[in-house]
Amino acid sequence: MSRATAPATDAIVVQRVGVPAAGIPSAASLRGFALAALPRRYGELTIRIVVDAESRALNHHYRGKDKPTNVLSFQGGPGVLGDLVICADVVAREAREQAKPARAHWAHMVVHGCLHLQGYDHEQDAEAQRMEAREIRILKTLGFDNPYS
Repeated sequence: MSRATAPATDAIVVQRVGVPAAGIPSAASLRGFALAALPRRYGELTIRIVVDAESRALNHHYRGKDKPTNVLSFQGGPGVLGDLVICADVVAREAREQAKPARAHWAHMVVHGCLHLQGYDHEQDAEAQRMEAREIRILKTLGFDNPYS
């Protein structure tokens, strides 16, 4: 059976590329954060944890912004929800600057990225309010405080 006609398989793959494990939640935790934000059937999702250089290169190539960013989302095709690329350096830096627990910020970035893959956006105020409200509800179910307060 070809991939195009194969039934969607729900799977979350976590990749850590050149990033030490210290300070990064376990693959099981990252999967749990994602599952809280995903519909019952979602297909395949890859969560790729990277360093500043890879995040910067991808952000420059796809968004025209020459700096690393916390999370990038790339939508997939049939049976594939997509990919999240999360920059460990940026997440750690933001958590320190915002005086948030690192684990809470990781959860927020995974949930935020998963919502982008489902069509949520924050370009307009109404969209941002809808997305943020959803993030807050999901993070609350995971035991985390409102990331916007």
